[in-house]
Amino acid sequence: MKFIGVLIGLVAAAILAFLAYVWITLSWSYSEGERAGFLQKFSTRGWICKTWEGEILLTSMPGAIPEKFEFSVREPEVARQLTAAIGKRVVLSYAQHKGVPTSCFGETEYYVTKVQVTQ
Repeated sequence: MKFIGVLIGLVAAAILAFLAYVWITLSWSYSEGERAGFLQKFSTRGWICKTWEGEILLTSMPGAIPEKFEFSVREPEVARQLTAAIGKRVVLSYAQHKGVPTSCFGETEYYVTKVQVTQ
């Protein structure tokens, strides 16, 4: 009987430790910044955990090969703004969260927090 109590305590401690780790990785960002480019793709993906995922093309100089910046969105209002901005030039404010343990929060480590459509 004592063994079962210890086992339950260890499982509960492991679950709490995992939840604390997830909370820490989602609460504190490794870096923050902005990226500008043309919003090429934005969709919801996932088998079980549906997440909003997008991609902008970064253009540094005319004639240069554009680089892709892939990102995730967790906030419905930001997702709505991005859906309306498909094909337009945008400036994205983002926070980078390293070590998020599951893709249920997003498939990338870059989470967009603000969108600004530019001309």
